[in-house]
Amino acid sequence: MNKPDANETAFILLLSVFAGSITIASVLANKIISVAGLYVPAGVLAYSVTFICTDVVGEIWGKGRAGRMVMGGFAALVTALLLVRLGLAWPPAPFWEGDAAFTAILGSTSRIIVASFAAYLVSQFHDVWAFHFWKRATGDRHLWLRNNLSTAVSQFIDSFLFIFIAFYGVMPLWPLILGQWAIKCAIGILDTPLVYLVVWYIRRGGEGGRTDDRQSDGRLYCG
Repeated sequence: MNKPDANETAFILLLSVFAGSITIASVLANKIISVAGLYVPAGVLAYSVTFICTDVVGEIWGKGRAGRMVMGGFAALVTALLLVRLGLAWPPAPFWEGDAAFTAILGSTSRIIVASFAAYLVSQFHDVWAFHFWKRATGDRHLWLRNNLSTAVSQFIDSFLFIFIAFYGVMPLWPLILGQWAIKCAIGILDTPLVYLVVWYIRRGGEGGRTDDRQSDGRLYCG
């Protein structure tokens, strides 16, 4: 496999992980769990993986391709939720006894679906914008700083919008918002070495490839 093929394979793998994580996060979010005394949707870990993917893609390929990844993930999320709604509406076989449990787990309300869409689009596009804002400020140095600054603010936006839209008037909002944000920030700090490792590995495969903010067509710039 030549170098361009290897780089494109790396992007496809990151896109696949991104789409899979955002899709399963929307399903897991139906359950509220307790983590070290904080109450958060169970999809928090899966959703945090998406910010790793956008930061790595933004660092390697630039803002344009990271933005297209966000739109691709949104398309995957919409498709998955439409298929879930179709599965819920389809009459079950007369001998199948799991319909009630199936409906209870996957029967998300329209309010939660709208909350997921709004939080996803706003927070992910903010993450892409913020990452490149800090990248222009720091140049090729301090990947850890732009990774954590962009993710921390984006995760707060996501937590606030999702919890507020989905649970306003139903559950206490601030314990859920702050609990989810705290867990996501902790995951973001812990995943920083992983971001460095993935970026190093892809650049190594691209013979020292680096990004150029002037590029928006998704090609890897080497030099």
